[in-house]
Formats: sequence, C-alpha cells, structure tokens
Amino acid sequence: MILLCLDVSNSHTSIGAFDLSTGTEQGELIGHWQVASDERRTADEWQVLITGLTVRAGIDEIDAVSLCCTVPTILVELRSMQERYYADLPVSIVGPGVRTGVPIHTDNPREVGADRIVNALAAVELYGGPAIVVDLNGTATIFDVIDEDNRYIGGAIAPGVELSLDALARRGAQLRSVELAQPRDVVGKNTVEAIQSGMVFGSAGLVDGMVTRIIESLGSDPDHVAVIATGTFPAAVVDNCTTITARDPFLTLTGLRLVHERNH
Repeated sequence: MILLCLDVSNSHTSIGAFDLSTGTEQGELIGHWQVASDERRTADEWQVLITGLTVRAGIDEIDAVSLCCTVPTILVELRSMQERYYADLPVSIVGPGVRTGVPIHTDNPREVGADRIVNALAAVELYGGPAIVVDLNGTATIFDVIDEDNRYIGGAIAPGVELSLDALARRGAQLRSVELAQPRDVVGKNTVEAIQSGMVFGSAGLVDGMVTRIIESLGSDPDHVAVIATGTFPAAVVDNCTTITARDPFLTLTGLRLVHERNH
C-alpha cells in the first residue's frame, strides 16, 4: 500500500511516498521530493507534477493520501485534485475533525496551523515530551512546544532566513542577495561575508536564544528536552546551533503518515 503525503507551506511543498504494505518495514519512506508552492498551479497541474515524480520513482499507483496545507488558495486546488483523481481513496486533510491524538492547549486550537499540529504529533510519537520542534523554512522559523504530558501548548513564530535575506537585499541600497553559507569569521571582511555572518550566526543565535527561553518557561531539565530541527533548514544555520538535539527533515511527512494511520 502506497501512501502519498503532501506538506504545503508558503514557499515549498514537500512530497513523500510511504510503503505501508505488510511484509515491508512499516512506514518506509520510499520517495521524497520538494517543489515550489506555486499558487497559480491548478488541480490538474498538481496531479501531473505528482504523477511525474512518482512514476519516475517506480511508483505506479497511489492507495491513500494525507496532506496539510497552510496556503488557502493552494488548498482549494488540492481539494479539487483529490475529488477528481483520488475520490475513491482514503484521504486525510489535516484540519478540524481530523484525529491526531495530541491535545491542543492554546487559546484557539482552530487557528493553529495544520503543519504545526502534524509536527507535534510526529515529535510526540518519535521523541516524546517535553520537546521543541524548530521548523526552519524560507518564510518563517516556527517553534512548536510539547510539554511533559505530550500536550501541544503553543510556540513562537519569527521571520524565516530566506525572507529576512530577501528583505535585506530589497531594502538595502548597497546590499544584495548572497549565498547562505558560513563565512570565514563572525567579523565579515567584506559586504558579502558581513551579510552571511548576520544571517547564519544571527539566525543560529535566534534559535538558541528562543529554545533556551522556552525550556526555562517549561521548567524542564534542558538535558531531557528533545529539540528537533525540521523543514527546509539551511545546514549552515543548524550547524551553528548548540541547542538542537536531532535533525529530522522528514518530520512533517512522518506526521502525515501518522495522521493517516489514526484516521483510517
């Protein structure tokens, strides 16, 4: 049985295929891809894109679908794709009414992003609470917090590394976009290295500072808190974080697999 998972964020979409067949490693990720989250893409174009990727990987048939989407205009097209191409299959679209098994203790649980709920579910299943998921993607750096009772209790959102870099290049008259790589030293000797230093070491400092404050708020022993980096994170940033205890770029896809298992 092949489960197709889609994690659609503002900038990127992660697509994964899990083999859930008996006789194989349960939940084996047999294919994964990343594409741009293009709001102009129609339902038919999404289907052509997905089919092209899966067929090239030797996957001839999809048996179930699980997805989460934080972009309303794209979600409309994905629902249309599901109705047109996967109407007879088990489909899980993360949102109100979908079972995850993770209690959400926030002021308004309905406003918590679907991807954040999925990340919390995967963190609870794989690492257990207390845990902090640091989701680094182009648009935002998101911190999701699970307490020792495996409850999702909230988090924090900061501008993403790529968003900050793009804003700096657009608004700074003498600044420009640069490769997000680690410079020779924290003290840049030229404009490119100065920007790289601010982006790489500054972003790592943001992550470490926020994680430290969150752990203090939890009142937990730092040695007993799992801090998981996920998303399309820049390696240069995560390499300079001292608080990250695990890297799991497929955490959200794993969470989508767990959503399918809990609802079908």
